[in-house]
Amino acid sequence: MPVLNRIADFHAEIAGWRQDFHAHPEILFAVERTATQVAMLLESFGCDEIVTGIGRTGVVAIINGKTNTSGRTIGLRADMDALPMSEKTGLPYASTKAGMMHACGHDGHMSMLLGAAKYLAETRNFDGRIALIFQPAEEGGGGGREMVQDGLMERFGIAEVYGMHNWPGMPIGQFGIRDGGIMAATDRFAIDIEGIGGHAARPQQTIDPVVVAAHLIVALQTIVSRNIDPLKSAVLSVTIVEAGEADNVIARTARLQGTVRTLDEAVQDQIIARMEQFIPAFAASFGARATLNYMRGYPVTRNTPDQAAFAAKVAGEIVGDDRVDADVPPSMGGEDFSFMLIERPGAYIFIGNGNSSELHTDDYDFNDENLTIGASYWVRLAERALPSR
Repeated sequence: MPVLNRIADFHAEIAGWRQDFHAHPEILFAVERTATQVAMLLESFGCDEIVTGIGRTGVVAIINGKTNTSGRTIGLRADMDALPMSEKTGLPYASTKAGMMHACGHDGHMSMLLGAAKYLAETRNFDGRIALIFQPAEEGGGGGREMVQDGLMERFGIAEVYGMHNWPGMPIGQFGIRDGGIMAATDRFAIDIEGIGGHAARPQQTIDPVVVAAHLIVALQTIVSRNIDPLKSAVLSVTIVEAGEADNVIARTARLQGTVRTLDEAVQDQIIARMEQFIPAFAASFGARATLNYMRGYPVTRNTPDQAAFAAKVAGEIVGDDRVDADVPPSMGGEDFSFMLIERPGAYIFIGNGNSSELHTDDYDFNDENLTIGASYWVRLAERALPSR
């Protein structure tokens, strides 16, 4: 079954919402305007219940089906926040806020779910309840965790939960999904190195933390290349190096920061243990001291088997089975939808954004051709998960 005709009829309206969100980005939990606009639209559609302030600034709306003999509620989630970066697209609807930009397509995610909400509120061709979840602070703030801790699943009786993200490089009209880990755990670390500072002309009287840091950056790569099973996935990247204030002074301290990405909790634990053991001993071999501060971030986004297969089948109804990759390669990017999938079975799917710029770049834009495809997917998923009796 292709894109729904009724949704295609109001494509321009959905695109208008999307471009308005794009022009007025907000970050982390400070999404007051966005959440207000979302709630106003949901109210105009005739949703049966609208609750704001879940997980600080999240919005949840309930749409009741024509019947509710199933007693089941299915959750559909979209993220609302933008990124703290400047836009350089030059589009007529480009960001009006300095240093804020919808560079990950959350404007499109909201709009696709709103399009589905409008249709579902009109038709109600399902047996049960749909919970529309609009989440703040996906970009590093853990808004998904906050909504879960605020009682999202229990308060609304959610039995299963589904999410979707646009995917640059995947053609428009295609979907990708997989059973198990589809996005990685996203951890951070900081390493503080302490040596002995001094005059740059007399390095023999110092223990140079910059030299220790330089060797340590290279040595850390052996944790993945020589300690982790090559058939497992892991990334360890040092992304920030800080040391020194003058070119004729050897600093006393240096700091390294970076990220670890894994798709398997056992691999994650192995890397942490190896770093804790390795880093102090490595620094000591130079006569320096080093301490590790390791911070676990978002968990692995792990699809449950039955729900992943179901989502793939629904996507095939919209675009054709041949345009659904049910074993798409996982991404080492992260997603706090993972916290919702820990609480309930569900699935996270990628929708092709075509040949667009990459996510988190200053010239990225969500492809409006996606809007009716994604909205149709949400509608069919709701109707198939809660078939009318």
